[in-house]
Amino acid sequence: MPKMTGSKFIAETFHGYGVTSVFHVPYILDGALMEMEKLGIKRVRCHSEKAAAYMADGYARVSHRPGIAMAQSVGAANLAAGLQDAYLAVSPVIAMTGRWTPMYLYRHAYQEIDHRPLYDPVTKFNAYVDTVEDLPLILRQAFREATSGAPGPVHLDCMGFAGEGAAAEADLEVIVEDPFTCYPAFRPEPEGNRVREAAALIAKAERPVLVAGGGVTASGAQAEVVKLAEMLSIPVATSLNSKGAIPEDHPLSAGVVGAYSRKCANEIVTEADLVVYIGSQTGGQVTQFWQVPKPGARTIQVNIDPTEIGRNYPTEVGLLGDAKVTMQRLIDVLEPKAPNTVWTGRVQALVQRWREGFEPLLQSDAVPIRPERLCREIEHMLPSDAVIVSDTGHAGMWTGTMIELTQPGQTYLRCAGSLGWGFPAAMGAKCAEPDRPVICFTGDGGFWYHLSELETAARFGINTVTVVNNNRSFNQCKDGFDKIYQNQDSGSPDDLWVFEDVNFAEVARSMGCLGIRVENPSDISSALEQAIEANRPVVVDVASDIEAMAPVAFVPE
Repeated sequence: MPKMTGSKFIAETFHGYGVTSVFHVPYILDGALMEMEKLGIKRVRCHSEKAAAYMADGYARVSHRPGIAMAQSVGAANLAAGLQDAYLAVSPVIAMTGRWTPMYLYRHAYQEIDHRPLYDPVTKFNAYVDTVEDLPLILRQAFREATSGAPGPVHLDCMGFAGEGAAAEADLEVIVEDPFTCYPAFRPEPEGNRVREAAALIAKAERPVLVAGGGVTASGAQAEVVKLAEMLSIPVATSLNSKGAIPEDHPLSAGVVGAYSRKCANEIVTEADLVVYIGSQTGGQVTQFWQVPKPGARTIQVNIDPTEIGRNYPTEVGLLGDAKVTMQRLIDVLEPKAPNTVWTGRVQALVQRWREGFEPLLQSDAVPIRPERLCREIEHMLPSDAVIVSDTGHAGMWTGTMIELTQPGQTYLRCAGSLGWGFPAAMGAKCAEPDRPVICFTGDGGFWYHLSELETAARFGINTVTVVNNNRSFNQCKDGFDKIYQNQDSGSPDDLWVFEDVNFAEVARSMGCLGIRVENPSDISSALEQAIEANRPVVVDVASDIEAMAPVAFVPE
């Protein structure tokens, strides 16, 4: 067995597993970072640990390979907080931190707290690397855990404040296990009798609907979902995580369902007599907190994780398996049938009613700019191979409902809940796919979180386009604060949600990026065109209407 340093072992293992970028805040595993440079791995030094975690998350979701985020001991807590989004979104991020050696424990060592409890809620696997000899076993296990079954984050806490315990020399052999270089690592198949049982229920249903969850995207099952839908003329609603799984101009597309949804999608799922969940956890967002469909709805659930089947809606049939394989097995046993024109007609009428209701706002020439018009302009300018990355809150509502993805090469990444995720996640996505256009949509409230990473983008040539829906506020909170103050004769509710009016284009230019300010809707198109062609980091700052609110999700009575 060859002798090598742990630093070289880590670098060669990452290289063997196809890692092309790592995201870190100094000072951590410095010897490994030096060895990574020799192998062509890009080392993106960030301004905060949370941003590093978000970048690794965006990298993982686009590349389908684990993303790597690293921080020294004092930054470990911040890095753990940054893993929340990857955990919620079922994304494989490997976090590596350092910790003080045992002689420093229980003595109030400077900057030290116990890391392991911080990572337990946001990881699948949380382990100590006590010696350099532990690396071959534990680092391979990290890739296994991150990519197997439902993907997810893992954490390795290395001995030494900066992980220097992993730098010693030992007999180390680099072994790369090919299935775990990407996800899904394996594609388990459902039991044949359960496939036939599910197929029989689907064939008999009069108003079935498919709900594509994040597992469809993770599995690459989009084509199979569309094929099954077209065979049986079944409408398809999607979660945000699988937005674009069916082209959104397809006659069977219902739109995004749940909390950040189109009304028509929620209506369609509510009216269905059978809801087939594919790769979905049936969580609060995709069901508008278990109101869409109503409790007691008849469901079939496909999931790679058996503990998710029936968690929120008792199933008629549960299918344990990879989404892509399971959809193909259903296609194999089902026979095409003539469209139920009553149901498909109803679906298309609901979708058309939604479109007609929002068309005036999508074409609005109002100043300040309406977010709907901004989304329409982005949709029209969106390249066929673009990655669009959305922050949470209103950003997710606007992009999820108003921007239609119609090309199979377009990818949508959404924040799973941590406002501010969008911009650094877009940077990670760009590192994973440097030749694809990556467009981030965020509000000014979200952009403020990690504004400093503009300097990182400029320094490393991470050429994202960031569109800021700048309404100088957290206006999603406005109604709540107005309600609290409604019976008050005095007070300043605006202090709770309104910001100063900042020109982010000027800020971007001061950090070495291209900044474009847009104040008239007629200028959006040319600004976006310039940004996409610029081949440098760009911020498009759009002065939008502080009074514009995303539509509230429809729920059945």
